Amino acid sequence: MQWPGAYCDTKQHRCCYPKTGKPAADFGIHGMWPNYNDGSWPSNCDPDSVFSVHEISDLMGRLQKEWPSLSCPSSNGNRFWSHEWEKHGTCSEQQLDQHDYFEAGLKLKEKANLLNVLRTAGIEPNDNFYSLEKIEDAITEGIGHAPGIECNKDSEGNSQLYQVYLCVDTSGSDFIDCPKLPRGRCATNVQFAKF
Repeated sequence: MQWPGAYCDTKQHRCCYPKTGKPAADFGIHGMWPNYNDGSWPSNCDPDSVFSVHEISDLMGRLQKEWPSLSCPSSNGNRFWSHEWEKHGTCSEQQLDQHDYFEAGLKLKEKANLLNVLRTAGIEPNDNFYSLEKIEDAITEGIGHAPGIECNKDSEGNSQLYQVYLCVDTSGSDFIDCPKLPRGRCATNVQFAKF
């Protein structure tokens, strides 16, 4: 999951709100990516399985809210979701069809409730700095499994909480311990940017 405040407050790329407007100040889903136990991952597993808006039409409102695209130019999200399905979702097709893949991502976001987990530990998106260890401990306690944390840098060079990786079982329904935790370059103390 991705923190929009850090995505939009960086040198690496510009941020454009979706056509539906500025997303809520909450973690958004970046993707659900099948991985091997060694941390590597497959991609583009079935070129014949193309994204279809019709397959997920009943999820559209929730996807626009919970799985928004912040890349430019502004969009309705279809290009982003198409990329996520074709690159990653097709590699989970034996377990989850297109609808189930996106629905599983939405259910996992709700189950994790990351912003609430962090707030319960006194960690707020207010531009303050928090120890990386405190962030990791809060998420581990709230979810029951250790997260992978990725940081980026803002225009002033501050290390910011950018993405939180959580591992799930092959059914896409339960959190599990990551066989190999992804690691981003984070300082000892990281900023939780406003959005």
